[in-house]
Amino acid sequence: MADNVFKDALIRVRDYGKSAGVSDEVIDSLMHANSILKAALPVRMDDGSTRYFTGYRCRYNSTLGPTKGGVRFHPGVNMAEVQALALWMTIKCAVVGLPFGGGKGGVVVDPKALSPMELERLSRAYMRAMADVIGPHTDIPAPDVYTNARIMGWMMDEYEAIKRTKSPAVITGKPVRLGGSLGRDDATGRGAYLCITELAKRQKLDPGKTTVAVQGFGNGGYHVARLLQDAGYRIVAISDSKGGIYSPEGFDVASIYEEKQRSRRVRAVYCEQSVCEIVEHETISNEDLLRLDVDFLIPAALEGVITEENVAAIRAPYVVEVANGPIMSGADSTLENNGVVVVPDVLANAGGVTVSYFEWVQNLQGFKWPLEEVHARLQAIMVTAFGEIWDLATEQKLSMRNAAYVLAIQRIGEAVEAHGTRDYFGN
Repeated sequence: MADNVFKDALIRVRDYGKSAGVSDEVIDSLMHANSILKAALPVRMDDGSTRYFTGYRCRYNSTLGPTKGGVRFHPGVNMAEVQALALWMTIKCAVVGLPFGGGKGGVVVDPKALSPMELERLSRAYMRAMADVIGPHTDIPAPDVYTNARIMGWMMDEYEAIKRTKSPAVITGKPVRLGGSLGRDDATGRGAYLCITELAKRQKLDPGKTTVAVQGFGNGGYHVARLLQDAGYRIVAISDSKGGIYSPEGFDVASIYEEKQRSRRVRAVYCEQSVCEIVEHETISNEDLLRLDVDFLIPAALEGVITEENVAAIRAPYVVEVANGPIMSGADSTLENNGVVVVPDVLANAGGVTVSYFEWVQNLQGFKWPLEEVHARLQAIMVTAFGEIWDLATEQKLSMRNAAYVLAIQRIGEAVEAHGTRDYFGN
């Protein structure tokens, strides 16, 4: 699956690019990464041995600004996946109007198998290997799968030691006391929640009568589930990498999250202070969750979970992609023909990079914004972007994904054409 994910991403650029009305040179510019760095990262392990881990950094497209994108620590990281994620980030930044291009990085590792000190050494080794291509006006990393604020703090510290200067804007998603922004912790989930709220308004959905299934209970999945429950939606299914739980009566999201922090498992519990009790539920697989008869299906785990093989089983009328690339391109037409409204990843999970942009701006200004301002600015950007894509999709009878790509490619195209294309130089 991962080997095909970059080819799959290119298919969408080529197909949707035809609807954008841009020159072939614009599409060609999005078919190739600016640069990819692959490095062997030596790490001294706690037993005294040295292990080598493979690390990647892709700067995919810098037409609209310095590249921006997370770093993931995962056993499945490979070059195709990193390129696909960097391409999606290129589109995503253009969709919400950020002055960034797309980048991405990763390390092939199971971080759960490392001690805290080994994890720190790996984080610093990654930055040492990538320091020549990373910088606050060149390429700005952030957290992703199995990385967090602490790891970003280690990476920033290593970069500053190499460059012998303070440079908080080189990394986003840092701890607040190291220059991180308030509101970054729930930004991805909050952005998706704002998209769902806008969709519900247009479809006249009653939150109290609307059911939600969330596949993936990491940062994005947890926060979107929490915010939706607070707004009255019924969260009836939740899963992580080990499996899931289902109850038509719904769950208390906060209790399940607290239990996951304790036991590292998704368990159907309800907690009052430190006392938790099991609530009635069914145990389901991740594949079972995708087939549930719910109103909103939220894939918030990894890419490629909805394919041509299982798409016919999707029963939810609304799918909101909190993960990057959870729906393969071959499944798009089936969902569209079945009347399923898909809020694409390049819009639905753009809250994370938007607040990362706010953090970068605050670091460059040396001025910190209050939480209320962060939330208000995020809401303004997400609501505007959703409205632009919804209106374009409605007017031109496009899917929301097609409309999002058209909007992004047109914006990138305007920048490319400002430098001159064949049409200009040929005449």
